[in-house]
Formats: sequence, structure tokens, C-alpha cells
Amino acid sequence: MRLVFGILVLLAIFRFPTIESRSHHPSAYSGIEFSALNCRKHKAVITDFGGVGDGKTSNTKAFKTAISNLSHLASYGGAQLVVPPGKWLTGSFNLTSHFTLFIQKGATILASQDESEWPVVAPLPSYGKGRDGTGTGRFNSLISGTNLTDVVITGNNGTINGQGQYWWDKFKKKQFKVTRPYMIELLFSKNIQISNITLVDSPSWHIHPVYCNNVIVKSITIVAPVDVPNTDGINPDSCTNTLIEDCYIVSGDDCIAVKSGWDQYGIKFGMPTQQLSIRRLTCISPKSAGVALGSEMSGGIKDVRIEDVTLINTESSVRIKTAAGRGVYVKDIYARRFTMKTMKYVFWMSGNYNQHPDEGYDPKALPEVSNINFSDMTAENVTMSASLAGIDKDPFTGICISNVNITLSAKPKEVQWNCTNMAGVTSRVKPEPCSLLPEKNMDCKFPSDLIPIESVVFNKCYL
Repeated sequence: MRLVFGILVLLAIFRFPTIESRSHHPSAYSGIEFSALNCRKHKAVITDFGGVGDGKTSNTKAFKTAISNLSHLASYGGAQLVVPPGKWLTGSFNLTSHFTLFIQKGATILASQDESEWPVVAPLPSYGKGRDGTGTGRFNSLISGTNLTDVVITGNNGTINGQGQYWWDKFKKKQFKVTRPYMIELLFSKNIQISNITLVDSPSWHIHPVYCNNVIVKSITIVAPVDVPNTDGINPDSCTNTLIEDCYIVSGDDCIAVKSGWDQYGIKFGMPTQQLSIRRLTCISPKSAGVALGSEMSGGIKDVRIEDVTLINTESSVRIKTAAGRGVYVKDIYARRFTMKTMKYVFWMSGNYNQHPDEGYDPKALPEVSNINFSDMTAENVTMSASLAGIDKDPFTGICISNVNITLSAKPKEVQWNCTNMAGVTSRVKPEPCSLLPEKNMDCKFPSDLIPIESVVFNKCYL
């Protein structure tokens, strides 16, 4: 009885007009079934808080008011905010714990182009400054949150449109003094699900979980122009136990970029990305990688499994990017079952990616790159099989490539394998690899165990 009374008091205090009442919103509460880490006891629609879906009216206040009010139900079964069909213009807003944001089919959250609706926040501690290299501040992300537990951003193929053209044009003209906003960024949070929505034209990176544990990104479509840089798809950054699966990404930058901090700031912060599984990815990125490891990897990257990937018209498959000054390691990387069509490179490793936050980095902080495994891959219409460049006096070691068949383009590079400061082995690879990767009859490793997040079972929930 005390619990029921407490809930009634909360409802009275915060004046939720239609929470738990589906009949008042037949379009929103239509019995749609969806899968989530957790279902919610309480439900509301953005229109309950003054939202107007005409594509012109700002809904920043409506989203902030809704989430602030619903946050009080976190201990009473959690709350779900539904965004119904319409165009919902908004600036930046923060989520809360034990919360679901559900974007319905036919609904589009439109990112405002009014900079006053985007607060400027401090740089990430593992980066030291904004990643755009402009000052120390950065615009808060469109959808953000810090120190959260149990957050679901999902839908039945609703859309978030970053309206990036404004930001891309201004960035190209060097008119920003702070770093552009990302679309979705969650910090220091755990038990996160982002699924079954479409993301379009972010001002910069689309999905950026940073300093998070237990993250699932599933069944996401991301589309950005292939000629616009920095529109990365999904960037897990200093995260542990992350699953990315069944995603389709078209980008002007890396479809997935695995990160963990930048030079001396990342080394000091010391939080790696580890226990990461990427599977069933389809990627189109003519000017960048299917999966990049780095270049910001100064907290370390280890235990990454990548499998069942389709790459079309993409610059490279898995690219390792690092440099003197990054320090720490990229190790225990496993990739298998890639199908590639129209590639500039199949394998690409760069030890000279010399972008630094400032002059305070230590050029003697050399990264360890070791135990890198590629197996069971086919590639067609390839310009160059491999460009593999380690660091002088700091070679990349333990490289293993097995069962890979590469068919060249009509105008391939004369030198197909360019290898320096590299050590490892190959087996059943065509064209013939460089002498630094001699033939050895073996299969490269891929772990047989699962990382913990791969065993999570979703609940069946309803609007």
C-alpha cells in the first residue's frame, strides 16, 4: 500500500497528464512490441509536455521537462517517453536512468541549427581538448547523459536527423571555436541499448559511448554523405563489454572507430576499450575504414572480435591507426569472415598518424601493436592488397593472416604488399604477401568463448 500511495503522490506532484493511460494516445500506445534490456512501468508521450511535431517549433524545453519529470519514476519501475509520428525539432537534451526513449516509425527528431540550444561543455578528460582541435570546449551532444544506468534508445525505425549541413559548412570555413556536437553520446554509464532506429547526417560522430560498461548497439542504420569527413558511425571509446551487431552504415569516415583517449591525456586517464564484439556489419565508406582501431588509442585497445562483415566501396577493412606519442597498446584483435567488393586496401596499418592534441605529448611513448589476426576473407576489385607500416624501433608484431583471397582491380598498384617494421606470418593468402610475413601452414586464431554482453537476453516490451 505504501508503494501505491507513493506513486500516486508522485503523479499528483508532477502532474503527468496521461501516464499509464494508453487510451488517450491510440497512435502512440498501439500495442507495438519491441525488445529491450528492461520494460518500463510508466509511459508518456512528448506531446504531454507541450511537444509540437511540425518541424518548426523548438521542442528542447518539452524534452527537458519530460525527462526531468519522468526521472522521478526511476525507482518505481522506470519510464518510457514516446516520440510519435511528426518532425520534432530540438536542441541538446540529457537522458535519465531506468528510461526508454522510443521513436516511432514516421517520427523524426530534428537537430536544431540554433547554436544557443547546444550548451558548451568541458572536453573529455581522456582527450584534453575538443577533437576538432578548436579550443578546449565542445558542444554537448544532441542526446546525452552522464552517470546513467539502464538506458534504452530504440524505436520501430524512427529517425534522428542531425541536419549536419549547417555544421559541416561552418566547420569547413573554420568558423567554430569549439568542437561540433555528436548525435548520441553517453558518458560513465552502464547497461545501455541503442537499437532499431535510423540516424542521418550527424554534425560529427553519430554514436559515441564513452567510459561505459555493458553497451549494445543493434539494428541501427546510419547514413551520411560519403564526402563529408568526421561523420563516423559508431565509436566505442574507453568502453568495456560492448556488442555492435546487425548495423548498416554509409559514412564519409570510419563506419566504426574504436577509441580510448588521445596521447598524454588518454595515457593518464588509463581506461581501455576491451571486450568488444562487432558482427554482421555492412559498411560503405569510400574514404575510410570499415573498422578503425585508433587513432586515439592511448588508454589501450584489446580483445576485439570482428566477424561476418560486408564492405562495399570502402577504403580499407580493419585499419590500425597510431603514432609515437600514443603509447599503451592495440593487441588481441581478431577479425574473420569478411566479404569485400571495390576496395582501395584490404589491410592497412599506420604507425605515423601524427595528429596530437598539443605539444605536451611524449614522443617516446610508443604503442605496442601485437597479436593481430585476420582470417577467412575474400575481396574483389582491389587496388592494393596491403599497406603495413609500423614504427621505427617499434615494429608491429604477431600479425597473422590466413585464408584470404584478393582479386585485383583493372588498374592495381604495382607493389601489392608494402610492409615496413612488421613481423608475423601468413597462410593461403593471394596475392603473395611481403617477405616480412612469411608463409606458415596455420589458421589464425579467433576466440571460441563469448564476451559477457553476447549472452544478454532481451525482454519483450510493448508501447
